[in-house]
Amino acid sequence: MSYNQSVYHIIIRTKYSRRAISPEYAPKLYAYIWGIIKNLNGVLYRINGIEDHIHIVSSLPATIALADYIRNIKSSSSSWMKKSNFFPEFVGWGKEYCSLTYSYRDKQSIIDYVKNQQVHHRKLSFKEEIYALFEETGVELDERFFLN
Repeated sequence: MSYNQSVYHIIIRTKYSRRAISPEYAPKLYAYIWGIIKNLNGVLYRINGIEDHIHIVSSLPATIALADYIRNIKSSSSSWMKKSNFFPEFVGWGKEYCSLTYSYRDKQSIIDYVKNQQVHHRKLSFKEEIYALFEETGVELDERFFLN
């Protein structure tokens, strides 16, 4: 048996950063994504977001690659969102995504960060948030991340 104890902080934005995730129906989207993660044998610790992006704190099984995991989440949730009529402004997820890894002992601090998205974004835009996260983790940001 293989073991994996990494905690992933995954950030997925809407295509062109459109404000397409209505707060009224976001819990339905989060529940749907939780089902996707469960079917992939992943563990969802927290999901939250605002109109133009979502944050997922998750562990994935050692049997699936991160890119496949995120592709499944994006494609399945995108199809559902387009069919559901809850998100009429949604045209798709952005091409790129962000995934940062943390040790298992840092899990609660990442969960707390994701829990407070609505409050957090009263002060910071999505772009400012990404810049701050990348600076904090030492990742160099490619501006093309924001193009599609």
